[in-house]
Amino acid sequence: MTPKKEKIKVGISSCLIGEKVRYDGGHKLDRFITDTLGRYFEWIPVCPEVECGLPVPREAMHLVGTLEVQRLITIKSNIDHTEKMRQWIKKKLQELEREELCGFIFKSKSPSSGIGGVKIHHPAGSHIRTGAGLFGGAFMKYFPLLPVVDDGRLHNDSFRANFVEGVFVYKRWREFLKQGASIKNRE
Repeated sequence: MTPKKEKIKVGISSCLIGEKVRYDGGHKLDRFITDTLGRYFEWIPVCPEVECGLPVPREAMHLVGTLEVQRLITIKSNIDHTEKMRQWIKKKLQELEREELCGFIFKSKSPSSGIGGVKIHHPAGSHIRTGAGLFGGAFMKYFPLLPVVDDGRLHNDSFRANFVEGVFVYKRWREFLKQGASIKNRE
């Protein structure tokens, strides 16, 4: 009997594995992620909005501000959830560090989880720029070497191949370092 391979820990936006956590009470289940990548990856699900205390369903939100400073504001009632989200992000990043993730798949265009292409609006309401969501952007700064992708890019052959290869390489690198190895003593 061959030994069972240990799955690689990868963070993921909860909605992509079918959890009903979206603002409208729905999910964005992606069968390629669950059925194909799920054979190799152990999912560590994250939903910034729910985990920071917002309900399901909830009012939709968007980012308002500049590329440097954004606020997470509800679209109709203008409730600002920025500080609640930032406090949660600080704690969550430390928790995720202990998980020893080897990658993360984010929900595209999300004002919390997006890693690019997220609309940032002018306070008057018009879309002025695109950038990363609050959690997605903070995650990439905290874990600059960790492979990341969003669900939109994951369906592009080149992006998918780069991400999956990056996850496996990162896993091997972690194992190499755990053995006490370093580049210095590899003669």
